[in-house]
Amino acid sequence: MGIGKYEPQTIEQKWQDEWRERRLFAAESTSDKPKYYVLEMFPYPSGKIHMGHVRNYSIGDVVARYKRMRGFHVLHPMGWDAFGLPAENAAIKHGIHPAKWTFANIDEMRAQLQRMGYSYDWERELATCTPEYYKWEQLFFISMMEKGLAYRRKSPQNWCPDCHTVLANEQVEDGKCWRCDAVVEQKELEQWFLRITDYAEELLADLDKLAGGWPERVLTMQRNWIGRSHGSEITFQIEGLAESITVFTTRPDTLFGATFMSLAAEHPLVKRLAEGTSEQDKIKEFVHKVVSLDRIQRAADDLEKEGVFTGRYCLNPVTGARMPIYVANFVLMGYGTGAVMAVPAHDQRDFEFARKYDLPMKVVISPAEGEPLKVEDLTEAYTAPGVLVDSGEFTGLPNEEAKAKITDRLAERSIAKKTVNYRLRDWNVSRQRYWGAPIPAIYCATCGVVPVPESDLPVILPLEVKTREDGRSPLPDFQEFVHTWCPKCGGPARRETDTFDTFMESSWYYARYTSTHSTDAAFDDAALKYWLPVDQYIGGIEHAILHLLYSRFFIKVLRDMGYPVPDEPFASLLTQGMVIKDGAKMSKSKGNVVDPGDMIGRYGADTTRLFILFAAPPEKELEWSDQGVEGASRFLGRLWRLVEELLPDLSASGACADLDPATLSPRTKDLRRKEHETVQRVTRDLEPPFQFNTVIAAVMELVNELYHAKDELRATDQGKAALSSAVATVLTVLSPVAPHICEELWRTIGNAGLVCAEPWPTWDETALARDEITVVVQVNGKLRGKLVVPADSSEDAVRQAALGDENVVRHLEGKTVRKVVVVPGKLVNIVVG
Repeated sequence: MGIGKYEPQTIEQKWQDEWRERRLFAAESTSDKPKYYVLEMFPYPSGKIHMGHVRNYSIGDVVARYKRMRGFHVLHPMGWDAFGLPAENAAIKHGIHPAKWTFANIDEMRAQLQRMGYSYDWERELATCTPEYYKWEQLFFISMMEKGLAYRRKSPQNWCPDCHTVLANEQVEDGKCWRCDAVVEQKELEQWFLRITDYAEELLADLDKLAGGWPERVLTMQRNWIGRSHGSEITFQIEGLAESITVFTTRPDTLFGATFMSLAAEHPLVKRLAEGTSEQDKIKEFVHKVVSLDRIQRAADDLEKEGVFTGRYCLNPVTGARMPIYVANFVLMGYGTGAVMAVPAHDQRDFEFARKYDLPMKVVISPAEGEPLKVEDLTEAYTAPGVLVDSGEFTGLPNEEAKAKITDRLAERSIAKKTVNYRLRDWNVSRQRYWGAPIPAIYCATCGVVPVPESDLPVILPLEVKTREDGRSPLPDFQEFVHTWCPKCGGPARRETDTFDTFMESSWYYARYTSTHSTDAAFDDAALKYWLPVDQYIGGIEHAILHLLYSRFFIKVLRDMGYPVPDEPFASLLTQGMVIKDGAKMSKSKGNVVDPGDMIGRYGADTTRLFILFAAPPEKELEWSDQGVEGASRFLGRLWRLVEELLPDLSASGACADLDPATLSPRTKDLRRKEHETVQRVTRDLEPPFQFNTVIAAVMELVNELYHAKDELRATDQGKAALSSAVATVLTVLSPVAPHICEELWRTIGNAGLVCAEPWPTWDETALARDEITVVVQVNGKLRGKLVVPADSSEDAVRQAALGDENVVRHLEGKTVRKVVVVPGKLVNIVVG
């Protein structure tokens, strides 16, 4: 009796309906079972899922389904990163309100994800643009204001002229906006910041806790971004003024060689230094030019070094020498103090600047051996280790030893101290756009900046406003929103019209999933404590700094507010590779996008999932292949036909069924061994570091073995039992990858339950044992023969069999056997001379 044609669209919808009706993937708040929280980075609602989504979410779904079958209580939620520039810009382009655009896209993308058969707990779905979500974010911010972690200050910012908003340093890529590619400008603005720098040392130290669970590449990127430097702060008195300049340097050993001072264009002393000098207009023009440059561009090694003399001098604290003070384009306020003591003989940037402006150089470190360095011989800065020269009482000391001693001596005069500096800057969370969570602050002429009272939360983003075509926020002109009353004095006041950086929402959403329906608090403490940290987090490497660093900071802040959360949000991280087609990342602009909807309509969700998981290891780039998709479809069709052919001989059976090995024929033993080897391999490769491609390859091999063995084995009851067990194993271990076809075939065979609810099979070590093994024989490392010997053969027996092999003997003629190395169960290597 046939089971009909394989029609994935029909059976996939059938099983998705049944899973939903049974609430199969809904997770309770807590459980006596061990928990497993698997989470993929949630999408912003663009309207359609793409193949990058399919890869990310298919990986997560396999892990979630596998862990359920292993007996874990699994949380696998989905939601929407729904605020921010992409949704707002798209809505403006289409002439509709961002809210309408966003929620319509959410409906469409939810349907697409459900059509893929992902095992999400949709009852926990959230959208960050709803007041039910961002109310708690506003509460966290108010708590940060009270603790001094949130503050407001005026500073130069990266400004995108097309998006009409500021950007964090991390959101500027090669001098351009990460979203629209507009050239970024510098603009002086008053902004809200979070003191992520207060957590810099802990963020750095706790990376060690993540070693082994996170890719080393991501850990390195975060270490570099935090950028801890040990050094000294040294004070230089300005000649003729009461003010002084403090520099941070990691090279106090070169202090005797400092010959000029370089200041950032934004340094607060620049204006003071220029006042009343003949250089005032020239400095003002230069500063305007420099602050308009992107800060990342200014820090680049290949930047042409430029500067302007202020007309002022400072004094070297150890030599007393007058050092001209320059404003330089390569010095940043974002690192150290915004002032650099220039040592051109021992710093390449200073060397290039000094050569350009004919400034003096002085050698103070020479190689420990050989002739001392001379300034006139330098073609580049000398930055290698050495001993100090021309450095007063410190002359002759190794330069590393001199660092501490020079600092200590200056500390006695109160003009230096040891310190630690970080590259990390405080997080700018203000955005001058409409589509975001309102910042809960009020401005009162009498009371100053006042937080919105907790009882007045959420501050709801008004949906009745119209967006502007140029992207500027309409909130400052919407008086119904702006006008309010001061909660302290009761006088008239105005609301903050900036909204939060969308990275605020994505920095704590993983915690909200534990308590999505909580209305009287941000979290249910018991659920929060049970589920966190996320056991497996999955997403792109492009989020290694922005999102992951902010999330790590946020959970530490929540911890310090008293929430029962761990020190780190994500125990294990998988960064999947991009999907590539025709040698480039899939994108609309390149015209190489493959629509998942078209794939599902043509081949079904199971084929799409199978291909995307089989084509490459998860961390590698995946090259799209139409032939590969066809191959995945053929394999599922082959599996369908196998079950259809064997159906009269198959009985309902669990995977790796208990069969008496003493009664099994050699052919039956071979199939049983392959079955148990498959379970062993698949189980190993479904654990970190995850190799889904080899999981599928192992199942394919077992299907091939079934095809080879079926005609012989279906002739006996014993053989039929072995076939039933092996087919059950195929369906069970393949079900996390291709769940719909496995459910259909599982039920077709006569099983009453769901295959996705089956316990994960375990292999039997005795089933893996072989009666005979094949041993390779080499002579001087070259293959000369193969032996089939009893599995329990002694090393001596294998050695003698190798030496007696007819083909091996021919290669030993006229030679002396020097050594025979036996690797048990694998090979014999005969060394001859």
